[in-house]
Amino acid sequence: MGAAGDQLGIMSIQDARRAAEEAGLDLVLIAAQAKPPVCKIIDYGKFRYEQLRRDKETRKKQHVTEIKEIRMSPNIDENDLSTKAGAARKFLERGDRVKVTLRFRGREMAHMGASVHILTDFANSLQDIAVVDKAPKVEGRTMSLFLVQKK
Repeated sequence: MGAAGDQLGIMSIQDARRAAEEAGLDLVLIAAQAKPPVCKIIDYGKFRYEQLRRDKETRKKQHVTEIKEIRMSPNIDENDLSTKAGAARKFLERGDRVKVTLRFRGREMAHMGASVHILTDFANSLQDIAVVDKAPKVEGRTMSLFLVQKK
């Protein structure tokens, strides 16, 4: 492609370089795998600047979902549970995933099965905005549950 955007056709690399020098621009390889390879005669600095601007614009429009963790103990009080649920609600409204973790220490390990209701109550308190992504699962000394925003 020429400087004005017109097709120059198939030519040797020497002719293409000469045409680029005459125009005062750069010869840029666009598609190396094509037969024959495709090149453009453009201002490379301007091309890179526009490409960076396009990339920046697309990054600005996308949202990266993070996993926010809320930690609790099995002997948590109702008021503390509602406070944690409010924090989880805020995270979910922002579009993040929430990992709710119950940490067990010492003798609490013997009553892990009886503490599942804490996580289910937590999920039920947020059922208007969230869906359980992964059911409660025991991993070592912790039991965790993942919540995502309803679509």
